[in-house]
Amino acid sequence: MRIAVDAMGTDTSPDTDIMGAIQAAQAYPDDTIILVGPEQHIHAVLATATNQSLTNLQVIHASDVITMADKPAVVGKQKPNSSMHVGMGLVRDHKADAFVTAGNTGAAQAIGMLFTLKRIPNVKRPALSAIFPIYDQPVIFLDVGANTDARPEWLTQFGVMGNIYAENALHIQSPRIGLLSNGEEDSKGTPATQEAAQKLRELPLNFVGYVEPKHILNAEVDVVVSDGFSGNIMIKTFEAATRYLASVLRHEIRGNLMTSAGGLLVRPAFTKARDRMDTFKVGGAPLLGINGVVIVCHGSSPAYAISNAIYQAKQAVAGNVIELITENLTHISTQ
Repeated sequence: MRIAVDAMGTDTSPDTDIMGAIQAAQAYPDDTIILVGPEQHIHAVLATATNQSLTNLQVIHASDVITMADKPAVVGKQKPNSSMHVGMGLVRDHKADAFVTAGNTGAAQAIGMLFTLKRIPNVKRPALSAIFPIYDQPVIFLDVGANTDARPEWLTQFGVMGNIYAENALHIQSPRIGLLSNGEEDSKGTPATQEAAQKLRELPLNFVGYVEPKHILNAEVDVVVSDGFSGNIMIKTFEAATRYLASVLRHEIRGNLMTSAGGLLVRPAFTKARDRMDTFKVGGAPLLGINGVVIVCHGSSPAYAISNAIYQAKQAVAGNVIELITENLTHISTQ
């Protein structure tokens, strides 16, 4: 398998991205990891980063660098030789099986959808996803930002795509699909979610109906469908809440000598809890609906997150996610 990696994606690129690629190249010696970015910079980091020759690690030059400040609406034309353009172009031209980036998410969406891979036939709108571990079980959220608003047919397709990814890349049998809403009753939700719920009920999916945050955090759902506005707020609240909880616990434990001593006793449990909630263990999540496997990571990703995102890309390719989405949406559109 050949996985292209954006060497200029993370906030600390290229060092972090390259170290993640090295970890993956060592972990998966039968696969080829392709670093995409300014060739001179990459080779300079590689020269000091590892003392072993990795024959499955390749470098492909891309002269332009997309920053987090670049506007997605214009970056597609202004930087045609960026690592994102070149990396996704490798997937389009069947010279790579997937592309991993921790760069500007909006730029990745625009370049993937408009300039390189384009949309899968019959896909109304691509969806940006996020994957969080809930009680050691991955839960995929989509959309989390690609579409601020969403029509009923878009939400329905998000459910279909999320189901395929959960089943074939995350290996969840009969994934439970929930539609994010402000209540469980059928009367809740917006007109768009009500219509989408009806459409999802008519499909051969394990649709469990409307879900609220309590259902998600009780591990009662595997795929959470929403518009990008609500989904983005949901995952950012989840991330902020975990950081807040950790901060409060640290503050209270360090409050006095007694609690500090007690904190030493429970430190192993806190370490395990933090490890279980570590989203970097997932690495990244797919941009679903474009015609190729693209895994998007957080800009603050450490090296092991990049390596884990490469594993996520491998799972998506091995699970034939793109082919299955194409087949399923073609079948639904002809019904």
